[in-house]
Amino acid sequence: MNGWRCTGMGWPRHGAPVLGWAHRAGARNGGAGPGRVSVLAYGKEFGFRALGERHCVGARGNPCPLTAVVPARSTGARCGECARLDRAHSVAADTMADDPRPYRVYLAWFGPGLVKVGITRESRDAARLREQGAVVFSWLGRGPLMAARRTEELLRSALGVPDRIPYARKRAVRAVLPGEAERAREIEELYGRAVALEGAGWPQALERLPFEAVDHGEVFGLSSVGSVLRVVNGLVDDGVVAGRLVAAAGPDLHLETADEGQVVLDTRLVTGWELTGADERSATSVPLLSTGGGGVQDELF
Repeated sequence: MNGWRCTGMGWPRHGAPVLGWAHRAGARNGGAGPGRVSVLAYGKEFGFRALGERHCVGARGNPCPLTAVVPARSTGARCGECARLDRAHSVAADTMADDPRPYRVYLAWFGPGLVKVGITRESRDAARLREQGAVVFSWLGRGPLMAARRTEELLRSALGVPDRIPYARKRAVRAVLPGEAERAREIEELYGRAVALEGAGWPQALERLPFEAVDHGEVFGLSSVGSVLRVVNGLVDDGVVAGRLVAAAGPDLHLETADEGQVVLDTRLVTGWELTGADERSATSVPLLSTGGGGVQDELF
């Protein structure tokens, strides 16, 4: 794995999650370098050791011109300039109002009382929902980008539904989720409240889609999630993470480790690091945070 930097975790339209890689030699030559992916299979043991410093992953498929070093605890993995360039072409930044592609509005459920509204490009299907760790979701409507955006804003203001939920809150409830039927009921109730707004500012260009609860519990392997006591707080040079993969949701990997029990690794913290292999049963030697009641308590080294 020497010379390969992690480019992040992805959820293909079908199949298991993957980690992406780019070779650092390509960045030195002005390109993205040859890429590859590693499939992440539940039950598989793996280990890696971080090398050197963490570097900016660039923007829009282009390497960072400065090969800037970025903070170990940043989930963005980009320097300031590359972050600005990436956001300038983001739907979330409202800079693509003339995008002709169809979009979908969705309602997502992450746990009791944790629901949100969002939009995603229709061609991405449910990939965006898996990337966010949505346990259950339903489509609400489809149409042009700005109609989808106005519907999202309508639901946020009229129903008090947020468009973001912190990952710490999502992790805190994964081990105590109710069954599929109860999960579907809560998202169905939100759907009913949303469609009741069709006469109160619902954009005519947005086609309403029928309710269908899609549950990701099996896709994520949530039946194997235990009470999380440790969360990786960033990598360090020569630091090791190792264990058996028991579940994955959004950017999070739930690992059963040899020394710390079940540990969550947010793969956004791995992006930009050069990694090399390590023994799958090695002790954990990166900074960890202890969690309790959904909140971060203390830092352990």
